[in-house]
Amino acid sequence: MPKTRRRPKPQQAMLDLITGYWLSQMIFVAAKLGIADALAKGPKTPAAIAEQVGAYAPFVHRVLRALASVGVFAETANGRFRLTPTAATLRSGVPGSLRDFALMIIDDYNWRAWGDLLHGIETGEVAFQHLYGQPFFDFLVANPDKERTFAASMASISGAENDAIARAYDFGRFARLVDVGGAHGHLLATILRRHRKLRGVLYDQPQVVDGAAARGFFQGLEGRMETACGDFFDSVPVGADAYMMKYIIHDWDDDRCVRILGLCREAMAPGGRVLVVENVIEPGNRPSWGKLLDVNMLALLTGKERTKAEFRDLLGRAGLQLRRVVPTASPISIVEATAA
Repeated sequence: MPKTRRRPKPQQAMLDLITGYWLSQMIFVAAKLGIADALAKGPKTPAAIAEQVGAYAPFVHRVLRALASVGVFAETANGRFRLTPTAATLRSGVPGSLRDFALMIIDDYNWRAWGDLLHGIETGEVAFQHLYGQPFFDFLVANPDKERTFAASMASISGAENDAIARAYDFGRFARLVDVGGAHGHLLATILRRHRKLRGVLYDQPQVVDGAAARGFFQGLEGRMETACGDFFDSVPVGADAYMMKYIIHDWDDDRCVRILGLCREAMAPGGRVLVVENVIEPGNRPSWGKLLDVNMLALLTGKERTKAEFRDLLGRAGLQLRRVVPTASPISIVEATAA
C-alpha cells in the first residue's frame, strides 16, 4: 500500500485556519459545561466527567480527544483526561481564567455576527445591527444575563493586562483617577492597590456599577474609591487629575469618540491627563491581536482599533494633544494626552 503523501505546509496551514471555528466551538462547549472545573482535583474518565457536568459521555470523550490534540486537556495512558496549563485557563474563579471571555466571545450573538461578516464587508453595515436590528450595547441592556457575562468577560481578559498597565505608568502622580466605562472596576482596583495614595472613581451605567460590589474587586479599598453612575456621552465626573478609558474608544466611531474625549477634556482639572488604554496598531505584517480585534469591532460595533496617527487626529478634534504612547508588557498601550 503506497504511503500517504504529506500535505504541503501551506495547505496544512490554510486548513488549520479554515477549521479554526471548530476549535472555538469545542472550547465554548468545554467552558459552558465547566469541564476544566470538573478536572480541578485530578484526571477523570469521560464517563465521570459527563456525569458531573450533565452531558453525553461518548461525545464528551470525542471533544476532549480533539482538544487534547491541540494541547487543551491531555489524555493519560489509562484513558482519563487531565488539565494542561492551557486548559486550566478555562477554570472559573482562578487567576488568569479566560472562561468568562470564552463564554462571551463565542456566544450565539457574537457567533452570528461573525457569520454575517460578508454582508458587512459588502455593504458597510454593521453585521450585528443587520442581524439584531439594534446596536450591540442596546442588545446587552435588553439581555441582562448576557450583559453580566460581558462585564465578567472584560475582567477575565484583563487579568494579565491590568497588572502590566499598573506597572507601566506612574499613576501615583495623580490624586484622583476616574475610570470611564470601567465596568466592574478590575483595572481601577489593580491600580489603586499599587498606588496607595491614589483615590479612584468607577464610572459606568447604573446596572453595570451595581454589579461591581458583587465581583469583590474593591474589597479593602472602600476608603479610597467611589462609584458614580451615568452615560459617558452626556457627562463624566468633574475635577479629577486623570480620566482613564480602557477598551472604550475602540467601540465607537470617530464622532462619538470625540464626544467622550471632549467631555473628559472639559471635566479634568488643570494639568490633567486623558489616558486611552487600547491597542495601537503598528505597521507591518507581524502577528497582531489588535488587528484581529479590529475586525471584531467591524462585525459588532461602529468602532475600530487605531494607529498612533489616528489617535493623534482623534484627540486633536477633542481639544487634546497626544503626548506619548506608553507600551506595557501586554499587547495594549497607554495613549497619554493633555489639553491642547
